[in-house]
Amino acid sequence: MNGYLAIVNAAAGSARADAVEAVVGELGRAGDVELRRTGDLHDLRNALLSADGRRLVLLGGDGSLHAALQLLWDAGRTRDVGPLGVVPLGTGNDLARSLRLPLDPVAAARVAATGRPRGLELLVDSHQRITVNTVHAGIGASATAKAQRLKKGLGVAAYPVGAAWAGISAGRGFALRVEVDGKVLTPPGRPVLMAGIGIGGTIGGGTPLVPGADPHDGLADVVVSTSTGPLARLGFAAGLRRGVHVERQDVVTATGKVVEIRAEDGTFRLNSDGEVTDPQTSERWEMHADVWQVVCP
Repeated sequence: MNGYLAIVNAAAGSARADAVEAVVGELGRAGDVELRRTGDLHDLRNALLSADGRRLVLLGGDGSLHAALQLLWDAGRTRDVGPLGVVPLGTGNDLARSLRLPLDPVAAARVAATGRPRGLELLVDSHQRITVNTVHAGIGASATAKAQRLKKGLGVAAYPVGAAWAGISAGRGFALRVEVDGKVLTPPGRPVLMAGIGIGGTIGGGTPLVPGADPHDGLADVVVSTSTGPLARLGFAAGLRRGVHVERQDVVTATGKVVEIRAEDGTFRLNSDGEVTDPQTSERWEMHADVWQVVCP
């Protein structure tokens, strides 16, 4: 290894300037460091493909990881770039939590320099869109989509308002058919509140959507909730915060390598690592095991 190439989004702002400086200082204790601030996806792609034997260290959250891995996947280079160091600087940092990476930037930089590489999986859909942590359909994706429409006028208040709006507009739920390795998980005619597919186990900064998910085992962990009644929704939400929602009788779990979600009526949106898709009628994912590496404790 010939030093480090640290990559950070130039829009991270002054609030993270001290953390970035501290990370570069910590990496500098182990070798030469170049800090690259990227302004757009073109800059990011160029940075990712210019390591020249140096260890790439990504400074950012789940969205930054998603963007980087999508570019590497599109270029066919997820394995070629070598083990990636990850310094979580986002809001949720959910994949970092699943990998048990330190949330302190300096401690994470130390792991990036001294830890051991471990192979990770990727979910890839029929449009070659990747997921590095979780993808889900139903009320959560609907709430995020509505919040994004409100964000310009309401700021951070858009998220609770969007969630409330989604809860009302979802009505009795979503008519979805969910299959894992060809086995149907959804009861016939039963509406779905949400369907989640996990590589990592948490969303939203630690909410355990898929408890026990292992990002190294090559399997997708799937959770489907039919908790559509008013009281059932409240019970599901309360259980979700504690990670016990999977014990409910109206929640089904499974693991597998191929997952398909199809709308029985209408359309649905997907939230993949925080990015919401346009409405669609179906989607299919395949699990690709050990296609990239992260430096872990």
